[in-house]
Amino acid sequence: MLTRVEAPIIAVTVYPGQARITRRGVVAVKTGEHKAVVGGLPLALHADSVRVSGRGAATVLGVDVVPEHHAQTQDEALAGLEERRDALRGRLDRFDDQDTVLAARAELLGALSARTGGAFAQALAKGEAEPARVAEVGDALAGQYADVLAQRRELAEARQRVQSEHDEAQRRVLDRGRARTPDQTAVEVELDAVQDGEVELEVSYLVDSAGWTSRYDVRLTAGRLRLTWYGLVSQHSGEDWPECDLRLSTARPTRSVVVPELSPWYLRAHHPLPQPMAAMAASAGPPPTSPAGPARGGPVPAPMAEAVAAVEHGAAAATYQPTRPVAVPTGGSSHRTTVAVVDLPAAVDHVTVPLRGPEAYLRATVANTSEHTLRPGRASVFHDSEFVGVTDLELWAPGEEVELALGVDDRVRVERELTKRSVGKAVMGGARKQEVAYRIKVGNFGPDTARVTVLDQLPVSQAEAAVVREVVTRPQPARTTELGEVTWRLDLPPGRTEEIIFGFRVDVAKGVAITGWRD
Repeated sequence: MLTRVEAPIIAVTVYPGQARITRRGVVAVKTGEHKAVVGGLPLALHADSVRVSGRGAATVLGVDVVPEHHAQTQDEALAGLEERRDALRGRLDRFDDQDTVLAARAELLGALSARTGGAFAQALAKGEAEPARVAEVGDALAGQYADVLAQRRELAEARQRVQSEHDEAQRRVLDRGRARTPDQTAVEVELDAVQDGEVELEVSYLVDSAGWTSRYDVRLTAGRLRLTWYGLVSQHSGEDWPECDLRLSTARPTRSVVVPELSPWYLRAHHPLPQPMAAMAASAGPPPTSPAGPARGGPVPAPMAEAVAAVEHGAAAATYQPTRPVAVPTGGSSHRTTVAVVDLPAAVDHVTVPLRGPEAYLRATVANTSEHTLRPGRASVFHDSEFVGVTDLELWAPGEEVELALGVDDRVRVERELTKRSVGKAVMGGARKQEVAYRIKVGNFGPDTARVTVLDQLPVSQAEAAVVREVVTRPQPARTTELGEVTWRLDLPPGRTEEIIFGFRVDVAKGVAITGWRD
């Protein structure tokens, strides 16, 4: 006995690139073997991911995944869109037919006016026609011709409106993502019932073309960083997800899980092939150079609370359940739900690289003291209520400390100028000296003390014939690396400006040209 089971979607678990759908339905069975069919499933579901369970006095003997062939789409929403589009297409065709009739009538009236005009002119010349009658007939023809032209204009305007509606309906059909076969998939479940009654079946399966991504609001207020984590859910699976138990999981299910193995790492001697003479000649010459491098009055109301998802932590992933059901229709639009809101202590300072530009960037050094492993995603950055820009967050594990760039702070002004530049001539057996010096001014025009990290650099010689000497830095830098990066840290009270002076000399051996020099 074959019975089709109505099994609506009751739960969806969305992964970063897939989703597991769970359907549940009840089937009436009689004692003995019975076959139940859950149909209308996406054509591209993973057949090996189908699982069947249930409740009742029956045993599952087998599960088969089979195709369902249909002449027309079984998607009611898509069928309605296609029906509306086709009806509008029919109206456009009727408009074209009416315009063809009106165009023929206009052509007939034009030809008739031309013929009668000549005949009336001859009759008037011979005195065989009354002028009043001629004028009456001419006015009648002109009036009919004008009416036809007016009807064609009205028809064109009406057609344009219907054309716009048709194009909108066509876009919605395409957005539905069903420019494909109307066939679907069914799951056939063979049951062996021990008694008459009802059996509850639960069918789950994995689909692609679905997933969720992370988005964040990062708000810096009074030395603390509030991070609001949103999940954007979208899917193109071909079936609508109703309001149900929707969960967002950070797990990444795969069809094949294999621990990678290492292959031997061999080192071999390189035996270059002999070059043709033409190639050897072409390769002669100098080596190529590498490119350079609150409202006033009255108490301030408390901010609104935000509903966040309940979280379940597993061995390798976490699952988040939003506080309210979320319906996600198939198509391109994303549906947002709040995953978590965390308050994190932040050490805030400024950092500037005057060599690259005069901007001073506000920076927060933040440790993830929450229980959440924050997924990569785009973050909108706010200073209090002011939007300052966007940044990208990388994967951020609990306990991990990261530096977040929070936008440019125009209240910290930075200037860098070249104050000395000289090139000496080499004397007999001596070296040529090149000297430069710079002044960097950093001013704090904000209301609070600003700690500013200033980064600049000194050249690093890779040639014995060029030596960097007499490096002068005032004040002394906090750090100088072997690669020439120099770091100063300044604490500037409001209204304070400080200067950094640094310079150096490079001695270059006679007859040697150096590359990479810049002022």
